[in-house]
Amino acid sequence: MTTDPEFRERPTREEVERLPPFVGLPLARIQVLRSPAQFEAARQAIAQARFVGFDTESRPTFTKDAVRSGPHVIQFALRDSAFIVQLNDSVPFAFLKEVIESQEIVKVGFGLRSDRGPLHARLGLQLGATVELSHLLRSLRFRSELGVKAAVAVVLGQRMQKQKSVTTSNWALPELTPKQLVYAANDAYAALEVFHAMGAPWPLPGPAASRGPSR
Repeated sequence: MTTDPEFRERPTREEVERLPPFVGLPLARIQVLRSPAQFEAARQAIAQARFVGFDTESRPTFTKDAVRSGPHVIQFALRDSAFIVQLNDSVPFAFLKEVIESQEIVKVGFGLRSDRGPLHARLGLQLGATVELSHLLRSLRFRSELGVKAAVAVVLGQRMQKQKSVTTSNWALPELTPKQLVYAANDAYAALEVFHAMGAPWPLPGPAASRGPSR
């Protein structure tokens, strides 16, 4: 069997295991936003940075006909900190609308297509300017699409671990656990770090970049 020399193969599990661990944000740099003052400070910091790592988490469903009510958590990451928003009884709609629908604040992440539908269904929000990293990473000529763990290995040379017990945990809890906070924040932070390590190209041509729907 021959391989196409134009394409690269993604690293094997063994190769990834030999890499140093991913250096993520510690719990002390992760803030759960609750008060109006905290939301305003976060909005200003995000707007000033312009590029923000973005991701969402939803309570998992384990049967085919189960109702999906997520997202339950939305996370935003900067180079030195992260902000966690829980969508429980009180939804900070004004803050989320200003950041998520902004065409000036660029949301950077993996699998953003899967976030669009739930964000619109639950909150009526449309993603504004975005960078879909799985599309941007096609420039590296890998045969298959890279997710966040593979991208961290290839671009940052680090090993990102994801515990299934945290991935499939209950994201609708009134109080998230420290492990949940670190996991959620660093999913968004890793995306931003990959983006900057690639030179933070913007604007981007093609499907990697989106300006979102006009209103």
